[in-house]
Amino acid sequence: MSLDRSVIGVRSEPTSRSWTSADTLLYALGVGAGHDDPLSDLRYTTEHGDDTCQEQKVLPTFGVMATWGTRRGGRPMGDFDPAMLVHAEQEVVLHRPLRPDGTVSVTSQVTGMYDKGKGALVTSESEAVDPGTGEAVVTTRSSVFIRGEGGFGGDPGPRSVSPIPERDPDELVSMPTWPGQALLYRLSGDRNPLHSDPRFSARGGFERPILHGLCTYGVTGRALVTAIAGGDGDAMSSMSGRFSSPVLPGEVLQVAMWHVDEGTTAFQTRKEDGTVVLDRGLATWR
Repeated sequence: MSLDRSVIGVRSEPTSRSWTSADTLLYALGVGAGHDDPLSDLRYTTEHGDDTCQEQKVLPTFGVMATWGTRRGGRPMGDFDPAMLVHAEQEVVLHRPLRPDGTVSVTSQVTGMYDKGKGALVTSESEAVDPGTGEAVVTTRSSVFIRGEGGFGGDPGPRSVSPIPERDPDELVSMPTWPGQALLYRLSGDRNPLHSDPRFSARGGFERPILHGLCTYGVTGRALVTAIAGGDGDAMSSMSGRFSSPVLPGEVLQVAMWHVDEGTTAFQTRKEDGTVVLDRGLATWR
């Protein structure tokens, strides 16, 4: 088994990606909106909004799903056991607020493959534009770590500097997950059996199916929007973070936030025992 490094820098042909109001409502429910209080987050879970919003809004982290499922560079990355692949990093840049339904044209490419010794880090980027005007809608950048695929030599990859200040957080928000959450979230597009099939997750070294990293990312995004923007997801312009530990459905997450600059929030998501699950987080606001 090996990775195909010839795909690096090869941009895919444009792919049309569409979503409906039902898709964005389902996504909101999948990342926990309305779970504890069905009368909260109505702007994201219904089409009639709430007291401050009379139309459906879209959680900004849905921007990741606007490019989801488009093949990186248009070709497979190589031959490897998919059970050895885990999400490592994710960034979404929102060039404008998302509509409840829409269509975009998406191109993607693998931007790098880095030897990490015990595995390989593969980075990629996708760009979604308005098919009519060519205007940028969403840019996503992500990386995956594939265990057992290192050892090919070369660049070990760039080193990022953590934006987390060495002081107590300015905000701390508790966000519970629930045991069946991965089964609901997977209906938004990520059908990886790592999150639903115990036999498959055991191959990956997990005692039971784990929560999608992007679900943890979405739960964290909800906490940021609530605490920093008063529930207005349209105010977020970007969000990035590094996945550092798996989450089991049903665990309670705590999102710590620091105001590091005007329009910029650093964040870190932890379990109740202090284990960091989403690190080096940075969100920007309009």
